[in-house]
Amino acid sequence: MAQVSMTVNGKLRKGHVDPRVLLVHFLREQLRLTGTHIGCDTTQCGACTVLVDGQIARSCLMLAVQADGCKITTVEGLAPSSDQLHPIQEAFWEAHGLQCGFCTPGILITTVALLQENPSPTDEQIRAGLSGNLCRCTGYQNIVKAVRNAADRLRDVGGASPAPTGSLISPSPAAAGEGAGGRGPLAGAVGESSAGGECQ
Repeated sequence: MAQVSMTVNGKLRKGHVDPRVLLVHFLREQLRLTGTHIGCDTTQCGACTVLVDGQIARSCLMLAVQADGCKITTVEGLAPSSDQLHPIQEAFWEAHGLQCGFCTPGILITTVALLQENPSPTDEQIRAGLSGNLCRCTGYQNIVKAVRNAADRLRDVGGASPAPTGSLISPSPAAAGEGAGGRGPLAGAVGESSAGGECQ
């Protein structure tokens, strides 16, 4: 068993894991953060998306030991308090950018990264940025509308996405090239940048 230590949603969390345990299983089973979903186990659906040191990552592709020393943000860490939603969550609620909700946590996290990289995206850029997140219910129309709404809200509060602690998440560098499977510009950051336990 390996000992891991990481900051999850602003709190230091430790545990012992088999070296083969995926980050998504550590989050869900040991830390009981079940908002991070398991959809396909092949990195194609985006339901397991989290932020690792401010960059999106597929937690079904990343080992828990690779996240040792990292700062992880899950969907549970977006809202600044128990009675206040994150502006992106408010935008999705208002625009009804969800239906069954299974894909929603991953889409919310991806939207955080998308709007950090591009605070004023066009509809085409929104669709490209979310192309690594699959939704079987909505047809994406209201999701795109919700992201536009979220962009407006975030510009009103200073142009950056509030972190779980109420500070600002540092803007991540733009992902280079296309994502896994030739998908959108953000779909490429699926854990490779944090693989190997290089978090500080």
